[in-house]
Amino acid sequence: MLMDSPARIRTRPGALMWWLYSVAALIVLMVAVGGITRLTESGLSITEWKPVTGTLPPLTEQAWATEFAKYQRIPQFRAHNADMTLAGFKTIYFWEYVHRLLGRVIGMAFALPLLWFALRRQIPAGYGWRLVALLALGGLQGVFGWLMVRSGLSARTEVAPLWLATHLLTALFTLGGIIWTALDLRALKRTPFARPARLTLLGAGALVLLGVQLFYGALMAGLRAGHAAADWPLMNGRFFPSEVLGTKPLAALLVDDPFLVHFIHRWWAWVAVAGLILLARGARRAGSRAASVAVHSAFGVQILLGIATVMTGVSLWLAALHQLVGALLVVMTVWAAHVHGIRTRAS
Repeated sequence: MLMDSPARIRTRPGALMWWLYSVAALIVLMVAVGGITRLTESGLSITEWKPVTGTLPPLTEQAWATEFAKYQRIPQFRAHNADMTLAGFKTIYFWEYVHRLLGRVIGMAFALPLLWFALRRQIPAGYGWRLVALLALGGLQGVFGWLMVRSGLSARTEVAPLWLATHLLTALFTLGGIIWTALDLRALKRTPFARPARLTLLGAGALVLLGVQLFYGALMAGLRAGHAAADWPLMNGRFFPSEVLGTKPLAALLVDDPFLVHFIHRWWAWVAVAGLILLARGARRAGSRAASVAVHSAFGVQILLGIATVMTGVSLWLAALHQLVGALLVVMTVWAAHVHGIRTRAS
């Protein structure tokens, strides 16, 4: 009977794989909660960043009154919520609190098991640096989240759209990295000498096209650009909002004009879909029909949700589902790119 080497016995790629899948699921949930937080305009309800002491919500009426008084001092309250009651404040505080609490839970769910696996020398060779990098990305995500909130506490009545886009894209990039690493570990679990997949040109191209679409989706949320038109495929009865041209430099219009951002988001989607179809076909040729079906299903549902969100005047739950499926689309695209990378390396 063949015996595994001591190093092989110590490493546990299967356990690490399931741990990373669990963290990824929490990030998908956080993206959904973050979408609700933005849609309910709850993101500025907590005006301070206290990573440790902020874990607990206000527990007395006096504490609630203190938090409400802090919110009343920022421009958003004075401009949009001057008639808000303490009960209304508690509602928006809830979503921002849950969003931040999930961030803390994800940090602990990543850092503590990582330390455990490291101390027991159960991390396969070559994966330690990658896991530490993913942990650092998670920490950076928290910093970006606070910078996003801070951007809306003084001169603005909402968070800066570009900070919101940075916050969301960092979360999705981290999610993609976690899924890719989990899939590498899955291959290592099946074959002890499996090498990590490489990102092919097809996979990278599809991910870049999707990344542009996600960037404009974040700008849509930050600018409330979903309200710019409630019809489809036309926008307010026209194909292109030409009246915005010339009002600002083109570079500025591309990131801060709600009509142009909305136009780009709804039509760049089809460019991204073309790239995703090519990637899905590549994954199928590589032997994974499941990855191909998953990508097609995810972008199909995402398009339908996007159209429905626009035509319902940005229904809260449809918009939240749209953001949730966007995160799932990232997962499916990374899966397909990974499949294609394995096949290419094997050949």
